Amino acid sequence: MPKILIIEDEAAIRRVLTKILSEENDTYQVEEAEDGLSGIEKIKNEDYDLVLCDIKMPKMDGVEVLEAVKKIKPEIPMVMISGHGDLETAVNTMRLGAFDYISKPPDLNRLLNTVRNALDRKQLVVENKILKKKVSKNYEMIGQSQPINHIKEMIEKVAPTEARVLITGPNGTGKELVAHQLHEKSERAAFPIVEVNCAAIPSELIESELFGHVKGAFTSAVKDRAGKFEAADGGTIFLDEIGDMSLAAQAKVLRALQENLVQRVGADKDIKVNVRVIAATNKDLQKEITEGRFREDLYHRLAVILIKVPALNERRDDIPLLIEHFATKISEEQGNVAKQFTPAAIKLLQEYDWTGNIRELRNVVERLIILGGSEISENDVKLFASK
Repeated sequence: MPKILIIEDEAAIRRVLTKILSEENDTYQVEEAEDGLSGIEKIKNEDYDLVLCDIKMPKMDGVEVLEAVKKIKPEIPMVMISGHGDLETAVNTMRLGAFDYISKPPDLNRLLNTVRNALDRKQLVVENKILKKKVSKNYEMIGQSQPINHIKEMIEKVAPTEARVLITGPNGTGKELVAHQLHEKSERAAFPIVEVNCAAIPSELIESELFGHVKGAFTSAVKDRAGKFEAADGGTIFLDEIGDMSLAAQAKVLRALQENLVQRVGADKDIKVNVRVIAATNKDLQKEITEGRFREDLYHRLAVILIKVPALNERRDDIPLLIEHFATKISEEQGNVAKQFTPAAIKLLQEYDWTGNIRELRNVVERLIILGGSEISENDVKLFASK
């Protein structure tokens, strides 16, 4: 049941508004506050779907109430009630975040339409928040083991913040899944996540890839080109395998983190960027620091939050769930009905030494689906999944 609060110092106006709303829709729960201060207290202690607030009130005027509510519970739509002399102020409240305004005395149709539209907006905001919490199926984290549940809890806590995250773990464990979940559950989800595999880019090109270049900066620079940091503006940049980045590039990344500025190769002008940096590595960066291959100051900038992704051998309880997930997904991709794995086949796969981690398990499941029988048996595993 939508809950509406009316903040109005004139008792007669409160009664009229309450009567209109109650008669229009008996599912509205309407409450009243006689001034701004008591209204703010109610909003602090209870949840409302909509607030109707007068502009001219003693103790605390409507503009002050609006500003306070936007700090306390910004998702609540505010509709301002204005007298004829308050219209300019009412328009200004829209710039401050008010949903709309209605004039005194309230016109019945105008009031009801505004209330319905404001409640619809509130519902959309709630639905969008729920959608943000749902990560696309491509980046689901499958498993219920203690190590995976711990990572999921960390993601829920860290994702809504601006904290930088360093994800560690062996190759093939799903570090990119963690990065995507952090982005998709963050306030930056409407903007892009830009991935950079630092190990796949030659050291002489990494700076151009990250920061862009201007025409003529080097032989093949035939035109200006924006870098990955600029492409990720407003969103997230995921620096995968950052342990393979050159020291020269590390110095520039450090400056970007410190000052939110990047400079294209060959340029002398700074470009302001607003990005959240998530990094990942399969290397022991503390060892890399000791041996002079990684900057300690950059490490401390990146590792505000550390998330360690376990090897598959450390979470064998998740293997049955992963097999079921991969079997379903691979069969869908191939347009076939998903094959079942016998309990004996799953038990045997749980006993394997998965040095290639989840990536290796997925390849084995695909091989078994292609080469195995209508039901994947223990014998199929022995024949086609040999290490």
